[in-house]
Amino acid sequence: MAIILHVPEALRAKLGEDGTRELVALLDQAVRGLRENISETAAERLERRLTETKAELKTDMANLKADLIKWMFVFWLGQIAGVFGLLKLVVR
Repeated sequence: MAIILHVPEALRAKLGEDGTRELVALLDQAVRGLRENISETAAERLERRLTETKAELKTDMANLKADLIKWMFVFWLGQIAGVFGLLKLVVR
């Protein structure tokens, strides 16, 4: 499919019909190559960003797990201290 819809008459007259067709084919080939290159570059960037995001999420989840374990420990210490305090009051 030709992307170029109109070649100016002055250029067409200089190149001739065969030259004009070849020029259009060359330009279309160059455009297709650029599109493929842009697609590959965009895919590589997206893949890199996803990899970085995945690594960040893993780190964040590991930190969250450590914080959760820490707060669970603090919670259970508080529960034990509360039960111990109640038992002390009841035993008196």
